[in-house]
Amino acid sequence: MLSLQFRRKKHHMKSKAFSPFWMPIYAFFLTILVGGLLLKLDICHPGKELSFLDAVFTATSAVCVTGLAVVDTGSFFSRTGQSVILALIQLGGLGIMTYASLVIYLLGKKVSASDRIAVSQTLIHDPSFNIGKFIVGVVTAVLSIEALGALLLNIMDPAGFHPFSAIFHSISAFCNAGFSLYSDSLTTWKNHLGINSVFMALIIMGGLGFYVMTELWQKFQNFIRRRKTEVSAHALSWHTRIVLETSAFLIIGGGVAIFFAESLKVHKVEGAMVNEITALFQSVTCRTAGFNTVDISGLTNISLLIMIGLMLIGGSPGSCAGGLKTTTFRTWLGFIISKIKGHSQVKVGWYALSEESVNRALTLLTLASVILGSAIILLSITEGSHLPHSEVRGHFIEITFEAISAFATVGLSTGVTPDLSGPGKGIIIFLMFVGRLGPVWLLTAINSWQREPRYRLPEDDLPLG
Repeated sequence: MLSLQFRRKKHHMKSKAFSPFWMPIYAFFLTILVGGLLLKLDICHPGKELSFLDAVFTATSAVCVTGLAVVDTGSFFSRTGQSVILALIQLGGLGIMTYASLVIYLLGKKVSASDRIAVSQTLIHDPSFNIGKFIVGVVTAVLSIEALGALLLNIMDPAGFHPFSAIFHSISAFCNAGFSLYSDSLTTWKNHLGINSVFMALIIMGGLGFYVMTELWQKFQNFIRRRKTEVSAHALSWHTRIVLETSAFLIIGGGVAIFFAESLKVHKVEGAMVNEITALFQSVTCRTAGFNTVDISGLTNISLLIMIGLMLIGGSPGSCAGGLKTTTFRTWLGFIISKIKGHSQVKVGWYALSEESVNRALTLLTLASVILGSAIILLSITEGSHLPHSEVRGHFIEITFEAISAFATVGLSTGVTPDLSGPGKGIIIFLMFVGRLGPVWLLTAINSWQREPRYRLPEDDLPLG
């Protein structure tokens, strides 16, 4: 009997270890390891030394589409090394986006999400859903958008964006990776409206999510048909409307806030002047893209705090972007408003959220706070704990910015990345990996190992506040 129970338990643990929501974790880990080994090869950086830790750091940053770099991508790596990084970016961006899009599609189809594994298995047997066609559609759309972006960049500046550079930056922008072949990122084109517009469009589209992009394309087709048949198109879905409204608010509001924050002082740092275009670009790139058109270290602390908030929120579900996601932000905001007004339901847009959705969002926020808080404390220990406060003024906000940039897979930095210690790089690698998988994935993967207790405890209240 004991032997039978042991075999059942072993089989149960094995099935959970290979559940669909653990597969991306294994796939990302393996891709990072292979990418690190490839980048360690001399052909990727002839005559230059790259430690295995730095190779793994670069591979993690590429696969997790973050953009933090310990060495300059354009000057340190050869064309082969840059091609490896580009391939890792494309694999990382497409891999997580297609899988996340699948889950968002399921939720949009009103399939129960109480057990994510059961949802995936159920859909495979759903004759109305063609997974292969869906994934092919994602890949085709992504490659088409990236090709168009590369073409536009090459047309606008053939010298700065020669064919390889144009392809590299277009893929990096759409995948929200932030890797650039130029040491100063995009500061050369900070006032070029066309170049800025292409990059912002790629970043925004990559951060909206394939589910939203698909619906917008369908609505556009309906609009064209309406002109011919005079049949009105249906309104946008609740999910798409929330994503678009929240994204627009964060982009415009963030741009205005950064512009006014930088207008409060006269800059003494060359290249850090912020106008309307650069302020809007920084707001967009904070949505986990990682490019910059001004020197981040030259911005005011107020701007850095605004950018930290934008980075933490990130993009939308089912996209190449990281962060806690716009829907989580709207849920949290709706929760706060409902408590202030004394309402029992949390309203977001047209509907009230289920208690399960609210609890999931609050759990994600708590989990992210614990992970980031612990990482910031550890980075404070590894990156200057032996120095007095008088010698490290401003260092705390720099490592906080770095940690959140890594966790939200943004890639913006005040310049501390190359100077991180070995343990510090390890912490950033962990943050990029966890952040790219996303709090939803981490929480779901952890929950897949748990069992709901078959009993209920007596309940009581504690005095709070």
